Amino acid sequence: MSKTNPGRFFEDYTVGQVIRHAVPRTVAEGERALYHALYPARHALYSSDDFAADCGLEGSPLDDLIAFHIVFGKTVPDISLNAVANLGYADGRWLRPVYAGDTLRSESEVIGLKQNSNGKSGVVWVRTRGINQVGETVLEYVRWVMVRKRDVDAAAPDTVIPDLPTAVAATDLVVPESLNFSEYDTELAGEPHLWGDYQIGEKIDHVDGVTIEEAEHMLATRLWQNTAKVHFDATNRDDGKRLIYGGHVISMARALSFNGLANAQMIVALNGGAHANPCFAGDTVRAWSEVLDKAETAAPGVGALRLRLVATKGDSSDFPLKAEDGKYLPQVLLDLDYWALMPM
Repeated sequence: MSKTNPGRFFEDYTVGQVIRHAVPRTVAEGERALYHALYPARHALYSSDDFAADCGLEGSPLDDLIAFHIVFGKTVPDISLNAVANLGYADGRWLRPVYAGDTLRSESEVIGLKQNSNGKSGVVWVRTRGINQVGETVLEYVRWVMVRKRDVDAAAPDTVIPDLPTAVAATDLVVPESLNFSEYDTELAGEPHLWGDYQIGEKIDHVDGVTIEEAEHMLATRLWQNTAKVHFDATNRDDGKRLIYGGHVISMARALSFNGLANAQMIVALNGGAHANPCFAGDTVRAWSEVLDKAETAAPGVGALRLRLVATKGDSSDFPLKAEDGKYLPQVLLDLDYWALMPM
């Protein structure tokens, strides 16, 4: 009997199956420093204990996407080790901040299955929860993955496609209990633009770009213990290239969005997302955003913006997205729909 883990294949999943993922991970301040070394992340709430305290928090939490990457990375050996591609996200919510010293683990429930028509692979939908050391859920999201079959002759499962919302309702956004932007300092935050300055339909070119290097994406993927073969093993793809982890593109685009959205501080929901085209070392990532919706919250001075964040290879000034046939343009890497909290 082999003691090594080949990963799960499509026929190994059943709807309702719950998978507790190894290995719990305690996060420390070094995680923030390394994250900010990998990405040009400058949002004030995640950079300064004093700034965060002035906003009602106990101190500066770890960046929301650090928590996402850690929770996501735990799931890879069980969900996407044999994936062809990570296809999308939906119905994600950040439920409480994560601080240095917290221990995070992940748990996923299979909520949908559909074999592809070629019989060689299928799509698996899972709802994943990130859980801290006292059993509190810190974030949850749905993602769906195309996974290879071990045996192409294995019978197809009954098709179950989950009914997912197109967006998290503004009334379902969770604002940290003590968050208060009444005395928010825009000068220290880096930009004067507040919630009322943004209009639905407005598009923002974030101007800056970063060329992806092989070493940094490998470091990021190892940091979050993402073991997907397509990111590490150059022989795993016919083109001999290592695919850039999609989360690396998400974090890069979010960091680039600081220029124009410096006050969009906390990510509180992930409405949907697609990795539209593959990214490889040597690609230069740029980003643009569109304001999709706005909402007030019950927290003092806190509003919410629903934003579309698009990462592109090369120029983003003409806001590239889709062709007339509805397919993503080849230079589009990421199309992400999320809610962020901003001072009013």
